[in-house]
Amino acid sequence: MTASQPPTTAEELRGAGLRVTAARVALLETVRNGDHLGVEALTSGVRDRIGQVSLQAVYEGLHALTTAGLVRRIEPPGSPALFEGRVGDNHHHIVCRSCGVVADVDCAVGEAPCLTASDDHGFAIDEAEIIYWGVCLDCSTAS
Repeated sequence: MTASQPPTTAEELRGAGLRVTAARVALLETVRNGDHLGVEALTSGVRDRIGQVSLQAVYEGLHALTTAGLVRRIEPPGSPALFEGRVGDNHHHIVCRSCGVVADVDCAVGEAPCLTASDDHGFAIDEAEIIYWGVCLDCSTAS
């Protein structure tokens, strides 16, 4: 008996109802191999993998991947949108005020959505997004 193989990137795209293209495969793999990357870094990564790709194709691909739940978009205040491949859980982020580096932070307590709102205004809450701010170790030791 052999262990089941994880799905290929193309199979994941198909499973999410998306058309499989070289740009989408390269984009999803670039997001997953990166760490909270912006559009410029993702575009560069896709071009390294497949050659020429338009910025518009990257934006359209990110929109499709985000809508399908294969990629998560985060937008720390004062920062351009960043994308990550860690989806399916309700983790949070910590951002360095000095250099802007972003790191994942698992939920501190309890189950998703981690926090109970004091007033849910009738919403069925399924996610809480927390951004911690501080100064990373590299920046704090450099000053």
